[in-house]
Amino acid sequence: MSLFAPLDGTVARRRLYLLRHGHVAYYDADGKPLNPKLAALTERGREEARAAGALLSAAPLDRVLCSGLARTRQTAELVAEPHGLAVEDHPAFLEIRAGRLAGVPKESREAAYVYGFDAASEEGSFAGGDGFAAVRDRVVSAIEALVREPGWTHLALAAHDGVNRMLLSWACGAGLSALSAFEQDYGCINIIDVDVADGRVLRRLIRSVNLTPGNPAKLGLHRTSLEEAFGPLLDLD
Repeated sequence: MSLFAPLDGTVARRRLYLLRHGHVAYYDADGKPLNPKLAALTERGREEARAAGALLSAAPLDRVLCSGLARTRQTAELVAEPHGLAVEDHPAFLEIRAGRLAGVPKESREAAYVYGFDAASEEGSFAGGDGFAAVRDRVVSAIEALVREPGWTHLALAAHDGVNRMLLSWACGAGLSALSAFEQDYGCINIIDVDVADGRVLRRLIRSVNLTPGNPAKLGLHRTSLEEAFGPLLDLD
């Protein structure tokens, strides 16, 4: 890794490329949910990750990280490959977890799962699972520690829908109320610049949000990521 040097023309700025993993199949051929911990990239997902890697091939990356789950590691490896970098696992960026389907009445599932980020609050949880505030504290603590670490100027992190929403909300200072607004399509890239001096985060600058390299015009992307991921749950008994 290179010694930390600020971005050209700045005093203390470094750049974070925040990616969502590529497309995965969360259901089997019969429409039954699969274990999300084991979900791997589909061919569509690999193409999305390759497109992200191609776009970032010119970026002078110093480090590439992922949450440790297969779908983020596979995405990160395709980003890291042109740079000859090893992918680092960082489990603090694991996805927010929903509660068990059996614990949510059928008539409440759409609000809880598909539109669960709409009601994010300090006291609330995502579909009866992880608390929003607890996940926010986990990922914000991890990113603030990461941006203080020496040895890098450009870093790529392959993470998850909910995690990325948390980090974008942190970057703009909007808090949990902004989670529902930051849509994260499969294989997308967000760019955040952070000014750090004397071990303190001075400012966060959002350069790009939800950029999909293989489909920048979002052609055919009409459903939200949660509508796609959780929509099939609404009809299960």
